[in-house]
Amino acid sequence: MYFRFLLIALLVYLLYRFIFHFLIPVYKTTRQVKSQFKDMQSRMQEHMNQQQQHANQSTNVDKKETPQTKSGDYIDFEEVK
Repeated sequence: MYFRFLLIALLVYLLYRFIFHFLIPVYKTTRQVKSQFKDMQSRMQEHMNQQQQHANQSTNVDKKETPQTKSGDYIDFEEVK
């Protein structure tokens, strides 16, 4: 009788330890890592969009500001020694 009670108590204790000291922390950590990963992805996407917009703006400005050279006039070169 006591053996059966001790066995059940031991199993309940082990189950409690497994759930509250292993499963729940693993679940919380996994959820936290996923949310941080999503945040990082959204920040990277935002950063890429900003760079792309900046690149588009700078190419539009470069196109407007480049002086038109006459073809066949003079070709710049650097002398290699």
